[in-house]
Amino acid sequence: METPNNRNTAAGALIIGICVIVTAIILGGAWKKTHDTHDTISVTGLAQEDFTSDLITWSGDFSQRAMSLKEAYALLKRDADIVRSYLKGKGVKEAEIVFSAVNINKQFKTLYNDKGESVGSEFDGYLLGQTVTIESHEVDKIEKLAREVTELIDSGVELSSGSPEYFYTKLADLKIKMLANATKDARTRAENIADNAGSDIGNLRKATMGIFQITAQNSSEDYSWGGAYNTSSKRKSASITVKLEFEID
Repeated sequence: METPNNRNTAAGALIIGICVIVTAIILGGAWKKTHDTHDTISVTGLAQEDFTSDLITWSGDFSQRAMSLKEAYALLKRDADIVRSYLKGKGVKEAEIVFSAVNINKQFKTLYNDKGESVGSEFDGYLLGQTVTIESHEVDKIEKLAREVTELIDSGVELSSGSPEYFYTKLADLKIKMLANATKDARTRAENIADNAGSDIGNLRKATMGIFQITAQNSSEDYSWGGAYNTSSKRKSASITVKLEFEID
């Protein structure tokens, strides 16, 4: 005959058993949730675009030297007027011509005795210099001018011509377009890989943009970890990469 104590013991054991089972189910579900993993695939998409610069800058330096500051400045001003007139005669707009502030340097020469020993120095005049800079959207015109500006020598102006630099004013729009193309390329690559493996790509888990590079067209110019930015070539090539990581279903 079952006693009350036996019934209580059996009921307690049953409750404990149920609790153990429920706890196991809960813990098992939690472990599965926290350890639920997906196979992934990482791909890199590339976009490249050729373009022609739409902005050019060019600079030239000239100087004059004289024993008095007033005379040196007068000579330099004469040269600046000649340069301005020459540039405007070549079709350069007044607003595109910028002259820098005048740079003034006192010159000294070393004095030597009969033995060739330095015995001091004395003032040897003022050297004044100035830079003229052009910034224009008329790339071909300024490019040609930079090659011909030595004609100023015939006018008595010794102007040292620098190399033109080329820029593109629509880089922001170009970069957005290329990012879209690189992302599309990466997704296509992922779909092809997954399809050949008999799988499908799932959710995008991660996207990382690579470095934006600008190099001369058809050149062997090296890329830079910080991003190359060529300014010496009128015709350029831009490239960018995008790395995507997808889940695999």
